[in-house]
Amino acid sequence: MKLNGPFLIILATILIDGIGVGIVFPIMPDLMDRVGATNTAEGALWGGIMMSAYAATMFLFGPIVGSLSDAFGRRPILIAALVTLAIDYVIMALAGSLWVLLIGRVVAGMAGATYITATAYIADIAKPDERGAAFGMIGAAFGLGFVLGPAIGGLSSGWHIVAPFWIASGLAAVNVAFALFLLPESLKPERRRPFGRRDINPFSTIARAFVIPGLAIPLVCIFVFEFANMVYPTLWAFWGREVFGWDGFRIGLSLSAYGILITVVQAGILPQLTKRFGDYRTLIVAMIAALIGLVGFAWTTVAWVVAIVLPIAALSDMAPPLMTAYAANRVGEDQQGVVQGVIASLASVAAVIAPLVLTGVFERFVNDSGIYFAGAPFLLAAGLMLLLVPLVLRMRS
Repeated sequence: MKLNGPFLIILATILIDGIGVGIVFPIMPDLMDRVGATNTAEGALWGGIMMSAYAATMFLFGPIVGSLSDAFGRRPILIAALVTLAIDYVIMALAGSLWVLLIGRVVAGMAGATYITATAYIADIAKPDERGAAFGMIGAAFGLGFVLGPAIGGLSSGWHIVAPFWIASGLAAVNVAFALFLLPESLKPERRRPFGRRDINPFSTIARAFVIPGLAIPLVCIFVFEFANMVYPTLWAFWGREVFGWDGFRIGLSLSAYGILITVVQAGILPQLTKRFGDYRTLIVAMIAALIGLVGFAWTTVAWVVAIVLPIAALSDMAPPLMTAYAANRVGEDQQGVVQGVIASLASVAAVIAPLVLTGVFERFVNDSGIYFAGAPFLLAAGLMLLLVPLVLRMRS
């Protein structure tokens, strides 16, 4: 796909959005202290509650936002989401209590339309055989922002504890300007569909998506893959400390390396592989890489193996954009928004449930079981990937 003006603007929007999300991570412990957490444990508990609240709100509002963009166009919904995010970061900067912060996270979940609408926009302007690589570029842009964000947040917090929130609000305002003055509408009026009462019910919207011919398989694959892949953000730090005795610096270094590898894979390797071998064969490569990565991390006990397995595991992140492209190609232009909203909702459900399951498995095999096996969550995730093989094979037809 050509890197034309609208596509570059969407990439810039997603990059800035990723920076805005990641910029607040380094200050969360200090922020919890500022708004009343009495100790680190209480701060961590509230941090977890806020993450769950964000994911739950995304689950409820993702399909609604997608349906709104199908009815009224991508541009106004994207602008509304960005304005809401800019205001939300101001609320969090001024927050003086944990409850205000929680409200801020709920509002941010409601405004999660940025990524949803961006992917629907790309689905509008990309050809069906270009969507996999295009969605990969979106993932790469967000991943790069997610790598840059914590660095900017850590540096700016030296000025003031809430400085990262003000910077994030400013970046969201820049995004608003991009969308207002440079981004044309991608969904023509004749391709839109009316917004009805049933679009307000996210459960009804998700159920309708699953009965669209050919759409259930990629949706199930996306959910299971996202569930299994949550083992990395959920347990990487705890696993690294338990198995290798890593400190915070080494954990952060390994995560940054993984983020950079994912950016390279999605922006550089994915477009080349899809151009040469097609989406389906590239998806098979991604699934094989996912299995190798998860099994490798499950059984390794020496740190140098991580350096070998990590680039292979990064190749697995080609799977979500390719599965998303497969889903997008199953529906018409007037349903791209709702499909992307449903995908975002399923990812949110995975983000709520998977950490509970995976941390429970980790605790059992590290503390409570007669069998010590710190890599058990990675092996569980590999088993889930194996369950996807028959479905992925059916996607070929």
